[in-house]
Amino acid sequence: MSDDIRLPEILPVLSRGKHRNPRKGACFMELASYLAGERWSDHPACTHPLLAALARHVNDRTSDANRQRLAELIPSVIGLTADDPHVDALIALRCATTALPVASAERQRVMAVAILTSDRVLADLDGRPSGSLEERSRKALGHAPDAARWARGFISDLGPSPKAFRQQAAPCTVRCAVDAIAQGRTAEPDDALRDLLAETIRECVALTRRTQQTRERAARTRPTRPSAQTAPVEPSTPVASLSSAPR
Repeated sequence: MSDDIRLPEILPVLSRGKHRNPRKGACFMELASYLAGERWSDHPACTHPLLAALARHVNDRTSDANRQRLAELIPSVIGLTADDPHVDALIALRCATTALPVASAERQRVMAVAILTSDRVLADLDGRPSGSLEERSRKALGHAPDAARWARGFISDLGPSPKAFRQQAAPCTVRCAVDAIAQGRTAEPDDALRDLLAETIRECVALTRRTQQTRERAARTRPTRPSAQTAPVEPSTPVASLSSAPR
């Protein structure tokens, strides 16, 4: 992620939906593609796909009066991408745990299922027991005990496959969570949506940096094989015979 990316002084106005070009306006991710030097798109390669989906949903569900406040977050998503499956699970869990406490009663079951599913995926990735829950999952489910009880009886013991979670369950969770917050029991839904996006970005930054540091440490400690040019001479081979051998 580039820390020196700054917003130019003149920008397209952030607005809902897709736009053919900057003269028609821009959504959050279209402006990110522009600043990253990519082809104009709301699905740029510079940002993790699920994080980009969250940004698009937050952009579209934020009111016109407050949407421009999202612009300062755009540089922080440029270059923020990874192939670590933890990222998808963490984004989905962050969205679901944020939405459940403020969701309407009819949406709480959906969010409770999403929390249990996302937490289980993380448990499988981290090698911890599937029945255990992260602290934030337990805290969020505590706000809706009836929905949590129903969700535990609803979900399969096996859980989704990593591919199905990444392609279907996680994107659905993000979309439903943003809708639940926008229409939920909160006095300032625009603030809640912006905070969700900002906190998710920070969590993704921390995770990708930890992953990169782990890989760098592994590369430094990996044993190296001696090259053929520095291979020691066999003790049984006289040095004189090497020097006099034909080329």
